[in-house]
Amino acid sequence: MAHLVDIGSFKAGQGQPPFLIAGPCVIENEQLVMETAARIAEITKSLGIPYIFKSSFDKANRTSIKSFRGPGIEQGVAVLKKVRDHVGCPVLTDVHTEEQATEAGKVVDVLQIPAFLCRQTDLLIAAANTGKVVNVKKGQFLSPIEMGNAVKKVEECGSRRILLTERGSSFGYNNLVVDMRSFPIMRSFGYPVVFDATHSVQLPGGGGTKSSGQREFVEPLACAAAGAGVDGFFMEVHPNPDEALSDGPNMVPLHQLKSLLERILRICDATKPRL
Repeated sequence: MAHLVDIGSFKAGQGQPPFLIAGPCVIENEQLVMETAARIAEITKSLGIPYIFKSSFDKANRTSIKSFRGPGIEQGVAVLKKVRDHVGCPVLTDVHTEEQATEAGKVVDVLQIPAFLCRQTDLLIAAANTGKVVNVKKGQFLSPIEMGNAVKKVEECGSRRILLTERGSSFGYNNLVVDMRSFPIMRSFGYPVVFDATHSVQLPGGGGTKSSGQREFVEPLACAAAGAGVDGFFMEVHPNPDEALSDGPNMVPLHQLKSLLERILRICDATKPRL
């Protein structure tokens, strides 16, 4: 059975328009977040795409202990609330502990379980118990069929507000590949499936003390996913990725976002089932 998931004012799932999760990887400062969120909201509104703003208050899995992690939960959630109130879109953020899930769940619309933590039972339960939408990112180390176990953990809490996100699979050292079979496999669990087009081109640890990336491959992979059939797209977007404090090499430059989304929409329209 295919479930539609209510997020803000729209429904996500099969038969619904594709939606976008997008924003800077990490909350660098309030001004950057507000300006980026407002611009992406303008673009998505002009294209008729439902939009969820994404940015993290803490990046707990950075490669180096010296890497910028974010402002922390108190300041970060306050910024996300301001986006929600002033830009008028749902907001999403990562959580890494049960305590973070509980606190962030008081404000945000979607709690995201990082790929490295997708098997952490207590974290999944804490996120589900908030009643908010839970976006579980598939671990780079898991097959898509194994994500059914994460789904069951959330469902056991009585929640049917689940998204599943593909973000590539480990392929040797410092490299990821995307198996297009994962989309129909994860869709078979009955929940909307999202393609993370920017983390899928990441080169984990490829920069020595940080991850690298190949943003030039975001577009072809996103287009392939659109053709394969997904319900939403995840993209980290920044006005100037080369100056970003996290994930710059794989982020989409803000000025390129509209043309990328236009191409993706054409493919989604061409491949959607005809009645």
